[in-house]
Amino acid sequence: MASRPVGGDPVADRHHKLSRIRDELGLDPYGRRLDDLCDLAAARAAHDPNATEQNEPHVAVAGRVMLHRDIGRLIFMTLRDHTGDLQIAVSRKQVEEPVFKLAKLVDLGDVVVARGRVGTTKTGEVTVWVGCEKEPALEMACKSIAPPPEKWHGLQDTELRFRKRYIDLYANPKVMETFMKRSAIVQRIRSFLTDPPDGLGPPSVEVETPMMQSIPGGAAARPFETHHNALDIDLFMRVAPELYLKRLLVGGMPRVFEINRNFRNEGIDHSHNPEFTMLELYQAFGDYRAMMHLTETMVHMLAVEVGGSVGLPFRGRTIDYTLPFRRAAYHDLFAEHNGFEAADHDRLTARAAQLNLEGEGKDKDHDVLLSEVWDATVEQHLVQPTFVIDYPASLCPLTRTKQGDETIAERFELFVAGLELANAYTELNDPQVQEANFRRQIAGLEDDEATFRNLDHDFLEALRVGMPPAGGLGVGIDRLVMLLTDAQSIRDVILFPLLRPSRQEQGPE
Repeated sequence: MASRPVGGDPVADRHHKLSRIRDELGLDPYGRRLDDLCDLAAARAAHDPNATEQNEPHVAVAGRVMLHRDIGRLIFMTLRDHTGDLQIAVSRKQVEEPVFKLAKLVDLGDVVVARGRVGTTKTGEVTVWVGCEKEPALEMACKSIAPPPEKWHGLQDTELRFRKRYIDLYANPKVMETFMKRSAIVQRIRSFLTDPPDGLGPPSVEVETPMMQSIPGGAAARPFETHHNALDIDLFMRVAPELYLKRLLVGGMPRVFEINRNFRNEGIDHSHNPEFTMLELYQAFGDYRAMMHLTETMVHMLAVEVGGSVGLPFRGRTIDYTLPFRRAAYHDLFAEHNGFEAADHDRLTARAAQLNLEGEGKDKDHDVLLSEVWDATVEQHLVQPTFVIDYPASLCPLTRTKQGDETIAERFELFVAGLELANAYTELNDPQVQEANFRRQIAGLEDDEATFRNLDHDFLEALRVGMPPAGGLGVGIDRLVMLLTDAQSIRDVILFPLLRPSRQEQGPE
């Protein structure tokens, strides 16, 4: 077995082994560039059960040591990388003495490189038998000075996992799998949009718009504020890229999208993080129906290609991503789950009181109160993918109204498992109506004229130049990854979610 800690101190023991590797063996414990490595899954796949020992394939692999068993003249180690685990074996009969000494100085958490033939043990486990004539058979790529967490076979403490994601990723293989899937999801969305299937409109152009904005627009949310010293101006971290992307439609780009961060200075819970990733897309001469078709096609494709099935588990239920997704009108769903029509103001007020949703002024604004009650009574029931369509126009200041009914906005939200996953509009491109909507939003606020002066007048000017009719779409990437990987919290799919600083991070008082 590995030597005991010096004086019972595991960190001191690791420093002692570090010195022995350098001084006794004359080796660099922090490795070198290597170009011949294959991942552990590829090494395992190279195993040929029909090959003789002389003909077994040779590989060079690297990984973090998750298990170290020293049984005298034979040392077994389990290595782990982003593709999984693989056993290596170091036999004293098959390697030179310095290689075997190095194997004995290995600790859990060290990163090592091994070269040898891919065979099996007596029990049939695929194993790399260390041994190589031309290159070092075993190398230390990085000596780990910090001992692994006590619960080595799966770091369990939730907050510690988020704070020390660098440990969480290798200690919990499912976490690594989740983030590899996240990367695949984003990559596949990009290829889907830049080279869309037939019937889904023109290819999209990926663009980048400002993260720091002089006026926070595109969504009703509280922004983070900052200050630019050189220009001596206050700026805001963007809450949405919408108004800049629409400017690009004015300029003549036919379909644009951006996958990037938004920032909202609001609460944190299982489905909200102040910094989050969104896909936003705008298509000239589209509408919310075109966005609906694109969205369900994309989500269905991701479920099949990344999730592996049209039926995927999420929080104990199976979500069916079979096409087409359900479509249901906002007011119809309200009546279905509340037992009365949305236009009945007296019953709406009573229902709000029953739900403890009463607030100053809410009983004076029917649609705002309706939205509060709708959120509390309908969302939770929308488990299977459902497009909620045709919202009250007063709740959608950037949306075009339905032809023949100015009280209804051509908007949808896609709900899955009670989570809002996507939001889309037939975009408003009438500058006079847009300005009137902006004024209506700020009516009654203190110093509303001063507030209006801070609205995005350049965007209104862009609309006056002329934006073609368009459809717009926003998809929450973090929530999409949650759904497709059966994650319990949004923090499970964000590599470094926002947390309160720990005492260690805050430093000494």
